[in-house]
Amino acid sequence: MTRPLAPTLQDLAQHLGVHKSTVSRAMDPARRHLVKANLLERVEAAARDLGYRPNHAAAALSRGRSKTIGVLLPDITNPVFPPILRGIEDALEADGYFALLANTSRLENSGRAVEVAVDRMQAQRVEGFLIATATRDDVWLDNLRQSDARIVLINRTDGRGRLPAVISDDMLGMRLAVDHLVGLGHRQIAHLAGPESFSTGMARRVGFEQAMRNHGLAAAHVVMADAYAIESGDLAMQQLLALRTSGGFTAVVAANDLIALGALQALRRAAVAVPAEISIVGHNDMPLLDQVHPPLTSVRIQHYQMGYTSARLLLDALNGSPGSQDVTVMLPPQLMVRASTAPPAQSPDF
Repeated sequence: MTRPLAPTLQDLAQHLGVHKSTVSRAMDPARRHLVKANLLERVEAAARDLGYRPNHAAAALSRGRSKTIGVLLPDITNPVFPPILRGIEDALEADGYFALLANTSRLENSGRAVEVAVDRMQAQRVEGFLIATATRDDVWLDNLRQSDARIVLINRTDGRGRLPAVISDDMLGMRLAVDHLVGLGHRQIAHLAGPESFSTGMARRVGFEQAMRNHGLAAAHVVMADAYAIESGDLAMQQLLALRTSGGFTAVVAANDLIALGALQALRRAAVAVPAEISIVGHNDMPLLDQVHPPLTSVRIQHYQMGYTSARLLLDALNGSPGSQDVTVMLPPQLMVRASTAPPAQSPDF
């Protein structure tokens, strides 16, 4: 049985009794504003009735544009990234663009492998890149920048300020965490830092140290986790506990929630009660933190807005908006207080 041919743009125009160019404008997000509202409604209704689906690929080729954006995320299984991706897709869809996604979780430690993903995207004629995988002084990223590709970084910077980025205000996030703990009465506060190869790891560590100085306190206990992962947080917490003979601490600020969850795991194994003996604050406020035991206090970043704003910034650059390639947008975080923080015990043993 022969499958019926899909209706074409010409079929839709004949059905409505209008010129093909009018229907073409109505189906193009970038030009639909040129069509009167009542006619636009008629075109959309007719498209639904006839089952017409626009051929975006053909339309893009006719204009010499792919209407596709390459998106590189470090680990799509990390609950932080789905809302970022949702924000990206919502912004792109509004302008008729599509996201081509690469999940680089197994590739992030190999610059060449990430370059392969970028090469494949470029073969698909992507018009720009949204990149959440940047490391500080990233060679492949610098090479991509020098190729004149349109790029916006998400959640991290390149450490040099050479590329536009949409990030959370990590200095403020650490200040919120430390201020909260000091307000509860803590004076001996430790930090489980993120990897210094990431701008977030460096910025949050600097932010923690600055926040401690603001209160006249020493940042005496800092241990760096080698990855933003539960296993790395567990190991870093074990190292931190081993340092307790050099001085006590009653609270821990972790560079992200996965590190904090690993710390909780290590403390539970060591029979250290949270928050009775040690309070813990995470960072990112990923979903379901209110379901862990105890529910985790965390610095909430604006995941969806970060994705949406980064995509809009890239679209503005593609449309020639002045200054769109010289911008770093910092979104303010907020502290979500839950049961993992409490006033300290009188005599800290940790």
